[in-house]
Amino acid sequence: MTPMAVALILGWWLVAVSRAQQLPRPSLSLHPSQRVSLGDTVTLRCHLPQPAAWVRLYLYQNATYIEQKDNVQDMAEFSLAEIKKEDAVIYQCQYQGLAPAGISEKSDPVKLVVTDHRYPPPGISLSPEEYVEIGTNVTIRCWNNISGVAFFLHKEGHSAPVQRQKLSAGGMATFTLFGVTPADSGTYRCSYRITGCCLLFSPLGDNVTLEVIPRPAPPGVNGGPSRNLVAAVAGGCASAIVFIIVLTVFFLLVAQRRRMQTDERPRAASRSPEAVQFQVFPGDSEGLTYAQLQAVTPSTHPPASSTTPEPPIIYAEVGTRGPR
Repeated sequence: MTPMAVALILGWWLVAVSRAQQLPRPSLSLHPSQRVSLGDTVTLRCHLPQPAAWVRLYLYQNATYIEQKDNVQDMAEFSLAEIKKEDAVIYQCQYQGLAPAGISEKSDPVKLVVTDHRYPPPGISLSPEEYVEIGTNVTIRCWNNISGVAFFLHKEGHSAPVQRQKLSAGGMATFTLFGVTPADSGTYRCSYRITGCCLLFSPLGDNVTLEVIPRPAPPGVNGGPSRNLVAAVAGGCASAIVFIIVLTVFFLLVAQRRRMQTDERPRAASRSPEAVQFQVFPGDSEGLTYAQLQAVTPSTHPPASSTTPEPPIIYAEVGTRGPR
């Protein structure tokens, strides 16, 4: 082979590789994606970003494709009927573009997990049970009667296991949730993987429910007896202040009412004191001594002002009468 031919071949290969790198990768999905059992039918869908001359389905890290679909617009479907344990493996897909031309990279790998109901489901336990305070460490144990299996911890609402643990011997696995939060609340189950060539799993076992609750506040911090005592004292002080204000207003109203009644009472004119006359017979006037007396007439009205004229003065002589 001449150097010119080698250069042309190498150039063509470099162009093909560069074009392949420019093509977007496809994506592969499973339907149904969970709880597939032996004997079920599964559809693998390869989603394309552009029309393709062909689409191929591969086993993971295998250069030989399993099946090919030609002249695909946006999606190619590959059906696997009556799933066997050999089908529980990892898959990828790839396509050849039309414009621009070239071969894309393979898609991200997708695992086809298959449940084998011939194996018994594992047992499960939770410690502490059910209601757990925030920050507590929770232990979940899974077990079975088969040794040398890998255990998986599943949480409801999650497609993939949240934890896994491999065992070389024995039939129990311990999973620990450190410092749990409300996000850890939920329902948990266990399964285990059968050793061998394929992705065969046992059925999911019984479930346990974990509910994470807030930690009670210590006394005196945002609650407790101390807070209740402070609230009671504050309420008593407020009540006393209100009572004093009401009592003060009451006395002020009573005083104002009395003052108004006094102002509205008609002022009676001052009565002139009546003159009191004493009649003294001429024959009895001898031997008497006269004194100055002020006659005052009792009255129910308040005393008059200082401008009121003085009452009349009456003179009488007081003494011992001598013998006639």
